[in-house]
Amino acid sequence: MFPSSCDTFVALPPSSEGQRIIFGKNSDRPCDEVQEVVHFPARDYGPEEKVECTYIQIEQVAHTYAVVLSKPAWLWGAEMGANEHQVCIGNEAVWGRESADGEEALLGMDLVRLGLERADTAEKAVDVIAALLEKYGQGGSCMEDQSEFTYHNSFLISDRKEAWVLETSGKYWAAERVEEGYRNISNQYGITTKIDKEHPGMRVYAQSKGWWDGKSEFNFATVYSFLTTARIESAGTRYCEGKSLLEKRNGHITAEAMMDILRDKDSGINMEGMFMTTGSMVSVVPTNSALPGVHYFTGTPDPERSVFKPFVFVKNARELKETSSPSFGPDDPVKKKPRFQSKPDRKHPLFVKHEVIAAIIESYKERGQKITENLRQLEKEAMKKMENILAVGVQQPDDYVNLFSECVQEELSVYSKT
Repeated sequence: MFPSSCDTFVALPPSSEGQRIIFGKNSDRPCDEVQEVVHFPARDYGPEEKVECTYIQIEQVAHTYAVVLSKPAWLWGAEMGANEHQVCIGNEAVWGRESADGEEALLGMDLVRLGLERADTAEKAVDVIAALLEKYGQGGSCMEDQSEFTYHNSFLISDRKEAWVLETSGKYWAAERVEEGYRNISNQYGITTKIDKEHPGMRVYAQSKGWWDGKSEFNFATVYSFLTTARIESAGTRYCEGKSLLEKRNGHITAEAMMDILRDKDSGINMEGMFMTTGSMVSVVPTNSALPGVHYFTGTPDPERSVFKPFVFVKNARELKETSSPSFGPDDPVKKKPRFQSKPDRKHPLFVKHEVIAAIIESYKERGQKITENLRQLEKEAMKKMENILAVGVQQPDDYVNLFSECVQEELSVYSKT
């Protein structure tokens, strides 16, 4: 099973407007999967403590940073998220010459969360993920069923000054620095000959497998995947559609422009069907370290029928209850072996209400249009308020401890009136 799913984007000056980094991702997952938006504060840990990831337990670090995550409700990791240092990460499924089948290890989504919890810059996140790959490997089913759906991972990582593309094949990897302009990744390898960091054994391994002759210029995508560079760049792929949408807005990429891209159905970026866009994220991160970043999440499927709601890192930020799914603890079927013998109801309160509204929008054209207009107006009003703190900073942190939840309540209010 090789679905075309997920797209991650970043725009840096001069492609973005103002001195801001704009990050965005659509998470395309099984259509019945619930994605939750959760916040975890920074924490300190003892020297012997462990962290229980989706399938395996690993050593915990002394300190983890505060994170906000959009994640499939059944697993530990995340599809995308940000941390208090304004590092943003999204991952993509990729397949290549190296088999993705293997023992349970860290999921790519676990690596997203671990990178955010442990790194205060994009480059450090590359190093964190690379070290974890080397020590623990990647593997395990990436769906909440017995389908053995597995893949390798690529990552797009940004901070206040730059972005990195990190692509993996088993424990081997290559990374490319992006210092200006825009970049997008989809479900294919995209690093070619510009490699700024790499696994020390990556080239030797490729040569031992007969994938590279050791003499010609090393091209990561060509060597480790089945695609030539020409095919990667060929017209018609979702990667090229995303690149084209960025190019059309080049020099004027804003949060609104990124949301429009994520809502684009003609390109396939806003995916429908058995695999669909189950959650979306857009982040606005000023290059000025004195200013806060604003991170928008839907917490619901299909961004065209959802509201991007803002989250800002402030001290004492509250739990995001309306977008947190039920916890089943050690009785969760994911934790019991054999795994996935049943599938509990993981719908969070916002998901339940949104599911009804989405059905109304689908079934009743005029009524649905009115609902969508009201949701867009709600979104615009929130974004207008966020422009103020993006310009001058957070003056009263306590005013923002419930920011995301208050926006969810306003969204639920629109649903109730409907």
